[in-house]
Amino acid sequence: MFEYVAAFVVGGLICFIGQMLMDVGKLSPTHTLSTLVVVGALLDGFHLYDRLIDFAGAGATVPITSFGHSLVHGAMSEGDRYGFFGVGMGVFEVTSVGISSTILFSFLVAIFFKPKG
Repeated sequence: MFEYVAAFVVGGLICFIGQMLMDVGKLSPTHTLSTLVVVGALLDGFHLYDRLIDFAGAGATVPITSFGHSLVHGAMSEGDRYGFFGVGMGVFEVTSVGISSTILFSFLVAIFFKPKG
């Protein structure tokens, strides 16, 4: 039961912070998205995001901050293994499924529905 509450609270807190960045900070959705990705990347750079995932589970892996975590986590792990070139390989190794599926589904939606603009 505790895992569900922790996931709900942490995921809700991340979403609350994003909403406050837009409402109080007057950031655009694009700037808010970028800020949350960078925060996730910074937290992983200091090895804090894995602890958050251990505590909150899906509450930390579902929000956009997890994308920043995945970028840095892949870059750091492959960088240790392959050096400088491993950094570039690691960024795409962990996130390639998400990026590829986004491109594919966007293409399919554009085919079946009439996009504006």
